[in-house]
Amino acid sequence: MAPPQPRPTRRLAPYAFLAPATLLFSLFFALPIGYAVYLSFRAVRVKGLGLGSGARTEVWAGLGNYTSALSDPELLGGAGRTLVYGALLVPAMLGAALFFALLLDTPAIRFGAFSRLAIFLPYAVPGIVASLLWGFLYLPTVSPGYFLLTKAGMAGPDLLSGNGLYVALANIAVWGGTGFNMIVIYTSLRSIPVELYEAARLDGCSELKIALRIKIPMVLPSLVLTFFFSMIATLQVFSEPMTLKPMTNALSSTWSPLMKVYRDAFVQGDIHSAAATSVVIAVATLILSFGFLKLVNKRTDGGS
Repeated sequence: MAPPQPRPTRRLAPYAFLAPATLLFSLFFALPIGYAVYLSFRAVRVKGLGLGSGARTEVWAGLGNYTSALSDPELLGGAGRTLVYGALLVPAMLGAALFFALLLDTPAIRFGAFSRLAIFLPYAVPGIVASLLWGFLYLPTVSPGYFLLTKAGMAGPDLLSGNGLYVALANIAVWGGTGFNMIVIYTSLRSIPVELYEAARLDGCSELKIALRIKIPMVLPSLVLTFFFSMIATLQVFSEPMTLKPMTNALSSTWSPLMKVYRDAFVQGDIHSAAATSVVIAVATLILSFGFLKLVNKRTDGGS
């Protein structure tokens, strides 16, 4: 006897469940990306004074926008500043997240639930709001910190110019991102069998040795994951410098690559150049992310 054939509704059920997500992905992710790639190969040709209905026409530009983007010193300078910013941000943020996660995972911790919430809470604050709050704290004329330093006869650091600007921007991101990364690492720590800790304590290991020899090696995949996400977020830094820009002259409109995209598209009105630059940023992020994952997998396979 032949097995019963599935009903047509059962065969179509998985596609029905996938349809909303597929539609939203296509409309708000795939379609904008495709349109940006299309615009990156176009340019506007102006005839005469640019007046009249036919004075401005859109033409095929080939790789001209990409050539201009890759040779633009402003984009290269923004990429260099972003790398310096990331070199300060990522180690500090992940180091703080790992420290808090290990601290909350110790047996003698008190008020653990409150501590987790307090550390995670800054992550719930929108980036623009956090940048505004920290920006006013960086201004010597309105900051209570500078007021107290002045009363004590001390000069406060200048965090809105020079190298201090990198510290100011990185501090905002550290304050907001440590809680999320801490939760990821702490969740991984809670999945480690407690029998390993008990065996280590019977062997005379202190909590510090347990953390260094057991906990950190076993949460290494979580550290790799948080580093991966932090690296992508660093390459896409925008809200922090854009919010602080009106407060200081040290931040140009092209301080980061995404700020240059915003300026080209919405200030200068050159959406084709902005589209090409955004595609270059996306490809560079993809290459760096893929290279990092390949390096991690190679070392993991070599270690095993």
